[in-house]
Amino acid sequence: MPSILCGIPSFDIAFTSSPYAKQHIQSLVSELNDLGYDTSFFHGAPNGSMGFLGFANILGFDHYYGKEEFGDDSQFDGVWGIWDEPFFNYMGKVLSQKQQPFMATLFSTSSHHPFHIPRQYEGKFDKGKLPIHQTVGYTDFALRSFFNTIRDKPWFEKTLFVITADHTNQIGYNEYKKPINRFAVPIIFYTPKGALSGEDMRLAQQIDIYPTILNIIGSEKPFFSLGESLLNSDSKPFVITHNGNIFYGLSEQYICVFDGQKALGFYDINDKGLQTNLIEIRSQDMTRLENFCKAFVQNYMNRIVERRLYYNPQKPQLN
Repeated sequence: MPSILCGIPSFDIAFTSSPYAKQHIQSLVSELNDLGYDTSFFHGAPNGSMGFLGFANILGFDHYYGKEEFGDDSQFDGVWGIWDEPFFNYMGKVLSQKQQPFMATLFSTSSHHPFHIPRQYEGKFDKGKLPIHQTVGYTDFALRSFFNTIRDKPWFEKTLFVITADHTNQIGYNEYKKPINRFAVPIIFYTPKGALSGEDMRLAQQIDIYPTILNIIGSEKPFFSLGESLLNSDSKPFVITHNGNIFYGLSEQYICVFDGQKALGFYDINDKGLQTNLIEIRSQDMTRLENFCKAFVQNYMNRIVERRLYYNPQKPQLN
């Protein structure tokens, strides 16, 4: 939620669970609120689950729709929340009653352990090789049903849809068992009229979604984000992520394994299994990547502690 909506990654602990979450945060929500958008957050779990309601209030969402607002416990899955299909379609009905422009964020529930699906759909979806596969089939079906119910709405063709996952789960392919690829999830930008098309295999991360959306809608107001627009041809793709006590910084050439103080190793960008450490033949590009990782983490930590998660023209952002 902080990564996608605020351009703020989570490292040691989830930002929403930290004591620093309660502060002024410039975000996609605040920017769209300023532009006159109606903003809503949808999550089919009991209200307050995972801290989403509290953080949604901090960000300034106009509306929050959860299990209580849905109002039909017969559709409760017994563990997480309302099944995806009825909750997705509920969101479609709510949005169709709103004045334009609007922005809505949905966090789905069904594709989580214990990977159940509604009883009436038993046997409908391929069970695959892992328990999660059948559930992914159900959530994909729910998403298709949602799109089918909104295709004829007057707002559909004018809407930008962004689809991504919060994290990976059960791994079915050896390629995704490699340390770097364990963090890999897709990011999809979809416009019904086809303004965005094709596949871009360059590095990208969730903190890039917020600035990319503002770029697409043509916002020119300065804003704070640790990510960059994926449509900016001048930007240099990078990814920085965290696993335990280790950071991974990725550039177009190298992977830097970083402990927060110094580099522990450098690897070719295609060596996702981290098999061949190149630190003994360190190049200038490797040193630049290490310094960038240091600067990124320091900037991130300082801004959170100093409560500067907003654009300040007196203190330029890290480039």
